[in-house]
Amino acid sequence: MTRRLRVGVVYGGRSGEHEVSLRSAATVISAFDSARYEVVPIAITKDGRWLTGPESLRLLEEAQRTLAPVPEHGVEVMLPPVPSGGGLVPAAGGVAGSALDVVFPVLHGTYGEDGTIQGLLELAGVPYVGAGVLASAAGMDKAVMKAVFRDAGIEVAPWIVARPETEPVQEVRARVDAAFGFPCFVKPCNLGSSVGISKVKSADALGAALAEAAAYDPRVIVEQAIAAREFECGVLGNEQAEASVVGELVPSHEFYDYVDKYVEDGARIVIPAQLPAEIAETIRALALRAFHAVDGSGLARVDFFVERGTDRVLVNEINTMPGFTRASQYPRLWEASGVPLPALVERLVALALERHAARGRRRLSFKPPGPVSAAPRSSQGGR
Repeated sequence: MTRRLRVGVVYGGRSGEHEVSLRSAATVISAFDSARYEVVPIAITKDGRWLTGPESLRLLEEAQRTLAPVPEHGVEVMLPPVPSGGGLVPAAGGVAGSALDVVFPVLHGTYGEDGTIQGLLELAGVPYVGAGVLASAAGMDKAVMKAVFRDAGIEVAPWIVARPETEPVQEVRARVDAAFGFPCFVKPCNLGSSVGISKVKSADALGAALAEAAAYDPRVIVEQAIAAREFECGVLGNEQAEASVVGELVPSHEFYDYVDKYVEDGARIVIPAQLPAEIAETIRALALRAFHAVDGSGLARVDFFVERGTDRVLVNEINTMPGFTRASQYPRLWEASGVPLPALVERLVALALERHAARGRRRLSFKPPGPVSAAPRSSQGGR
């Protein structure tokens, strides 16, 4: 009998998107075929401790229904940052448990989607689902992301970066006025799920919006508000990635905020989007360009604006670990593209193993091709 693959599903975390992660993880776990996969639930509390135990799944189900944080339970564990087979070690000391074959970090936001846990998994030598350190960090930081897209020739909304803790509101206001004016959006550079985001219609409201965003991240991005329809496209794959059908997001609020996403669930997602074929193909092609621009792998959801009146297509952002709740667009986009959720999570695990194997074939040391000359170094040789 073939051994089941051990998949460590990590959820929760130290982010403002902790509760959203619980809902995503519950959906992902439910999609795995228990005959082929052994799911090892690993909950990260809001203070950063890793917990696992036989009651983890039951408590996850309860917590994600109420949007409560991860409760205290089970055993506190750690993943050693050395190649040791992927075994979780009890924090109180002891022998590592059975090795994890692959990790699915269903974490959104800081300390999960930003390259931090990806770096730990790289050090531990464990295959993992999704983007690597670079793509995760670039995809999380909205200012860096926009700069990468701009340099790749991908059009984005004009923006500035501010540091409200050290830059007076009047100076930020003057830069906004000079760059694009009002209305504008104010967002934390490093966060997602519309947490900390405000639409600012006049200069008088800028200070409060900057303070709200700066509560989550010292760097704040202010970008021009585009009068546009909003669209989304899923990406799946590594080097030979594919784009899903395009979906349109129709918010029930003025913009797609946290309450609209996860509390009231009032937004409509139209899949496939009602768009001219050439615009839909432009979006799908740009989704792949954006994915490769940040060196993406595994999965991503790319969000777009199509400007009203001009049909100009702009990339809004890339999400390297998009939501997996029952209402989330990413799994729905792929279901409409012929890949239902169970097949999707299976494909993501296979892509993680494929990427890990490819990285394992890299050279990590250099051996000169011939005998080393004993001649003295030139003073200009450098290192």
